[in-house]
Amino acid sequence: MNSEETLDRLDKAILRRLQENGRETYDLIGAAVGLSASAVLRRVKRLEEAGVIERYVALVRPEAVGLGLTAYLNVRLEKHTESHKRNPMDLFRASVQTWPEVVECVALTGDMDYLLRVVVEDMAHYSRFIMDTLLKHPSVQDCKTSFVLDRVKATTAMPLLT
Repeated sequence: MNSEETLDRLDKAILRRLQENGRETYDLIGAAVGLSASAVLRRVKRLEEAGVIERYVALVRPEAVGLGLTAYLNVRLEKHTESHKRNPMDLFRASVQTWPEVVECVALTGDMDYLLRVVVEDMAHYSRFIMDTLLKHPSVQDCKTSFVLDRVKATTAMPLLT
């Protein structure tokens, strides 16, 4: 199941329900999509085994746990580094995995190499992260920050069109 065409209408309906509420019972999902609970279970297991459903998580509101500042950082890396045998991108990718403030990191086309979504308590925490962690990394050449003023839309749900 490596292409969208292998997902039928019922698979997509089940996925939409699970994206809305990952703890919804198979009985309720089945009633909504017109299947028995056991048929929903079989389909969900198949979707899990195929890697369509990657994992189940609890979505935590950052402000509820004291993380009141979100920033997006565009990061440009040095293309060559003399002090390490590894590629600067490999070094950076490995380091990002250890920084808890970084909740998302994507590689980009264009002038900058990466976009980081960073969630911190406040401006002091952000400043410490930038000065003591990010800018001290040997692969980082430059970064530009944009702070989130308001979340207009935030979803983890994939748009499953029928």
